[in-house]
Amino acid sequence: MKLVLHIGAHFTDENKLVKSLVKNTTVLNEHGVIVPEPRSYRRQIRDIMDNVDAYPISPAHREGLLRGMIGDRLPDRVVLSNSNFFGVPRGAVRENRIYPNATERLMDFSRIFHAEDIEVFLAIRDPATFLPALVNGSTEKDLEVVTGGSAPMALRWSELVMRVRQALPNVPVTVWCNEDTPLIWEEVLREFAGLDHNTPVEGGADLLRSIMSPEGGLRFEEYVATHPDLTEMQKRRVIAAFLDKFALEHEVEEELDLPGWSEDFVEAMSDIYDEDVFLIERIPGVTLITP
Repeated sequence: MKLVLHIGAHFTDENKLVKSLVKNTTVLNEHGVIVPEPRSYRRQIRDIMDNVDAYPISPAHREGLLRGMIGDRLPDRVVLSNSNFFGVPRGAVRENRIYPNATERLMDFSRIFHAEDIEVFLAIRDPATFLPALVNGSTEKDLEVVTGGSAPMALRWSELVMRVRQALPNVPVTVWCNEDTPLIWEEVLREFAGLDHNTPVEGGADLLRSIMSPEGGLRFEEYVATHPDLTEMQKRRVIAAFLDKFALEHEVEEELDLPGWSEDFVEAMSDIYDEDVFLIERIPGVTLITP
């Protein structure tokens, strides 16, 4: 049994993954995939991880935890999602690193479940928008305080991914850029469920509809329905064309109003991010989902 662990990042999902996946319960059941209710495991796993040093988990305890998530079923794949797996947003950036305690948390998780049974999925986000989101989501509105004085230009998602791969070399990691999510959401859902690329899934346009006008969403659905033989790449080009015409500006444009951030500064951060994604794609054991 594989435990597919969706670990964020913060402000990239808001439980959208679970909501889209459960629309495919019948197909998932046919393929031995279970998406448990988050309330059946988030707090329970957190409590065990917080005390795993003092109270090593027993086989009976592990079985009880699994039973609480999946009952008596014996699935091939269990999808778990928790953007707070590494902690709350306030501690997401410290000492010029993103999620500095990531490897420790994953190591604790692998003491509950075997590392060879774990897969990690992570959506990343341009630090030029990720850092403002951290500030906006915090009661403290000073970037220096929220990030512990970290330098925005020093942040690299590749450093986080490399740490995870070095700490848990038997754990495959799948990454995608949050900016691409509306284009690739259908593929992301299939990857989580371990489905073949030709398997139809519901909810593949969920994110697209959330950033497009109602008219655009209706027209897109009509177009796809009348063109059932579209390949994945053709469908993505169609999505891009519809977004170009029907995207809601307030949903796709983000306010980057942190004090002292000029346009040149933001552009430089985004350029670094693009280079960082290029590096991630070349890390052994990592799959990067791209448009």
